[in-house]
Amino acid sequence: MFDLLQQEGRARRGRFRTVHGTIETPVFMNVCTCAAVKGALSTLDLQEVNCQVALCNTYHLHIRPGDRLIAGLGGLHRFFNWQGPLLTDSGGFQVFSLASLRKITEEGVHFNSHTDGARIFMGPEESMRIQSNLGSTIAMAFDECVANPSPRDYVRASSERTIRWLYRCREELDRLNREEGTVNPHQMLFGINQGGTYEDVRVENMRRIAELELPGYAIGGLAVGESAEVMYDIIEAVEPEMPAHKPRYLMGVGTPANILEAVYRGIDFFDCVLPSRNARHANLFTWRGKMNLGNNCYATDTRPIDPDCTCPTCRHYSRAYIRHLFKAREMLAMRLCVLHNLYFYNELMQRIRDALDENRFTAFYHDYRELLTTRLSD
Repeated sequence: MFDLLQQEGRARRGRFRTVHGTIETPVFMNVCTCAAVKGALSTLDLQEVNCQVALCNTYHLHIRPGDRLIAGLGGLHRFFNWQGPLLTDSGGFQVFSLASLRKITEEGVHFNSHTDGARIFMGPEESMRIQSNLGSTIAMAFDECVANPSPRDYVRASSERTIRWLYRCREELDRLNREEGTVNPHQMLFGINQGGTYEDVRVENMRRIAELELPGYAIGGLAVGESAEVMYDIIEAVEPEMPAHKPRYLMGVGTPANILEAVYRGIDFFDCVLPSRNARHANLFTWRGKMNLGNNCYATDTRPIDPDCTCPTCRHYSRAYIRHLFKAREMLAMRLCVLHNLYFYNELMQRIRDALDENRFTAFYHDYRELLTTRLSD
């Protein structure tokens, strides 16, 4: 399913073939938490910004409108009119983000719903059943994401439990894929590497989950408190243990610079809410650096957000106009800026793929690693 087409250092250019279409890697997956991009974007907009893969949240869709309802309507692809590859997370991140509302046991996690306080239980089997109902292309294994830093003894015990949960996930998804009437009988399971910021725990965890020969593997539990330098060190420690013939996914990361650094270290898949979240607050990414469109200097600026960008926003609207929309609290401001940022992220990945195809990625990396973190002054 995964063809490694080109490699420059650790950076990889690949092609991942799925039942819902082929994914060119490295790739950024656009986050549609509740089957929508925050900022009033539709799946038609995702096509226009060259999105390859959409990512939806298992926990939130289980809460509302309900995974069984979605299954009854033909699955998530049909529900929100997305024809391409689709990844669903497992609900495991909510083990971290809803720490004050949950209790972890060997069987799984007991939650209090963030919407109405109702009691919810989710373990490996429940996560797989929900994701099977959603019918995504890729289902993520149920895991525990620990905060960084956490005590070593707890992290090691959590890592061991996550491995045990992975075996249960595989068994249950295999069973579900064989059931008559399953929404997507070709659903694939990606395992998740955990281990906090302890390199030896991470390496041992990766070695053991690699033995399962799953369709893909992710590095989870990063960008949750540690520095970027520590994150890069963990990637460098884990990467040699990740199967070379399987796609590699760095979960929840990150800035354009983070993505460039991680590609340089051998990662293929990315996702993050940051481009849409920042855009909704007038913080934008350009090929000359970062900008805050709320600044006074843009009040009469007739240029597009980025003169080098061909996104729908930059083709038709000025900085001055979009800044006005923010000041007037018009929803269109967020929509136009989310369009721009997601287009920028997908264009960044295309330029990375082009550089790898043309054996010039190292030069591209050195040209942009500092530029992408620069803050524009005008």
